[in-house]
Amino acid sequence: MQNDPPVTVDVVQSVRPGKEPQFDALLEQIIGTASTFEGYLGASIFRPSPQNPSEYRIIFKFDRLEHLKRWENSTARQNYLNQAKELTANQGTFSIITGLETWFTLPGKPGLKPPARYKMVLVTGAAIFAINQVLALIPAAWLVPLPALIRLLVLILITTTLMTYVVMPRLTKLLAWWLYPNH
Repeated sequence: MQNDPPVTVDVVQSVRPGKEPQFDALLEQIIGTASTFEGYLGASIFRPSPQNPSEYRIIFKFDRLEHLKRWENSTARQNYLNQAKELTANQGTFSIITGLETWFTLPGKPGLKPPARYKMVLVTGAAIFAINQVLALIPAAWLVPLPALIRLLVLILITTTLMTYVVMPRLTKLLAWWLYPNH
């Protein structure tokens, strides 16, 4: 399916004090069951931090939205959600992320609704432009012997790595006032 992209689900959940061990055990069961569903690509658990001592962040990845929906609508997941109600302080937040949104996550505020798409396009475009301008200034004699496609691949990998780990986390924090005006 062309219009069925890979998806990431970002779940932020507050656990009642003293219920963390039970919640951890339930998470292991949830992930174990989710992993049996078609299209499951993995999950990550970010346990509470000193800044948010009861807040868990759980990331699920599926190869396409259709497969995620099968998991979300399953009886098994509904049973787990009912069990989680006894261990959690609220319903939590669930966000489905399908594209550029993953570059626009503020530290300590993972459940925020993504910025407007035009803002993501502007910031991403400006960042890629700036990175490519800097890369053009760096002597790259070591790239010259490589075939043109390999040179392009190397530059794309450098740009993507810088975007993911260096530029976008900093730009998102720097421009939070504009990207997330209501927060």
